[in-house]
Amino acid sequence: MYIEQGYKGNHESWRYLVGILIIFIGWQLLGSIPLLGVIIVKSLGGETFPSDVAGMSKMVGSNLFLFLMLISFVFGLVATFLTVQFVHSQTITSLTTSRKKIDWKRVLFAFGLWGLITILITGLDIFLSPEDYVFNFNVMPFVLLCLISVLLIPLQTSFEEYFMRGYLMQGIGLMTGKRWVPLVITSMIFGLLHLFNPEVEKLGYGIMVYYIGTGFFLGILTLMDEGLELAIGFHAANNLLTALLVTADWTAFQTESLYRDISEPELGWDVFLPVLVIYPILLFVFSKKYGWTNWKERLTGDVQSPETVRLDEESDFNL
Repeated sequence: MYIEQGYKGNHESWRYLVGILIIFIGWQLLGSIPLLGVIIVKSLGGETFPSDVAGMSKMVGSNLFLFLMLISFVFGLVATFLTVQFVHSQTITSLTTSRKKIDWKRVLFAFGLWGLITILITGLDIFLSPEDYVFNFNVMPFVLLCLISVLLIPLQTSFEEYFMRGYLMQGIGLMTGKRWVPLVITSMIFGLLHLFNPEVEKLGYGIMVYYIGTGFFLGILTLMDEGLELAIGFHAANNLLTALLVTADWTAFQTESLYRDISEPELGWDVFLPVLVIYPILLFVFSKKYGWTNWKERLTGDVQSPETVRLDEESDFNL
């Protein structure tokens, strides 16, 4: 009943169109002003205006660039919450979950599980291919990176989840009346938003399998678990540890991480393994822990009408 939580607010189609515009302005326009301002000031001082992420990171400094880049997502998250409250008159809880309150234990479990797996996989790769990595640890830059990452990366990933698997999932689901439609659309949008990442230019369009596949995985988590909690925890662990553990000159996150990957990038097993092997295993683990059933209905069934939802709620109340 996660998508149906949208009925708890004003859910006319035009409100979602207005909301998307407000969120986009907050995220992409207002949120980019701090970073753009710093780059312009430095350019006026004689430095060449950068044309890519690596150039911006080098000009501004990796930690300051990360901070300013993440700030735009904070603007987006605030814009999303304001839109939900004032355009839709919907609570943040009903945008987050179908449960009576947000289940933070689910967030922490997903965070811990994926965090542990990420550390093990990264450590194994460094052990097996030490020639591909350089130990990059510098105390003060790394401490500053930790502070920035711990404070802002969970807000960045939460924005993506609240916007993609929350706001758009509920809005598209209510408008189309089908669960599979928002699952497909939000997963494709999530993947395509990464199209201009430097990884795509370096590895080719094949890496889009990973981005779109991750979008489907997070969407399935949301629909099967009837809430965003697992997706929020997973996404936060993924990006936080990516920033802290390993960086490379050709990745979107240019950070003062523990290790620097100096290998020649290529599209290999590490791109497809998560989508084809690890994500299905994780879905199985989550399904056993939280007792998921009726997969077909939850992922492809019809979205219930407001009248049906109201009758169900009244029936539950009478019981």
